[in-house]
Amino acid sequence: MTAFPYAAAALVAALFSQSAAASCYVVYGPDKDIIYRAPEPPVDMSRQIHETLPLVAPGSTLVFSPDNHGCDVAINRLPLASAQRGMVGRPARADRG
Repeated sequence: MTAFPYAAAALVAALFSQSAAASCYVVYGPDKDIIYRAPEPPVDMSRQIHETLPLVAPGSTLVFSPDNHGCDVAINRLPLASAQRGMVGRPARADRG
């Protein structure tokens, strides 16, 4: 019965870690128009946002939330160069044929 407290603690930690994940990412351009909205982040979230977002959309602002309200219709008006390279900080995926 000594394993029960550890299992309960692990379950609680897992529940709280899932709530910390964002469900919708929105990028507002310099003119405050939405230029990106999707459940996937537009940049590599393992790096600092101030390092990656200006490379994808200069002068923009990234907002993310835990709910997906309005995220069912994706918008991607990011510059073509960033879309071809994949997410900033990650190499583009090779074709798997």
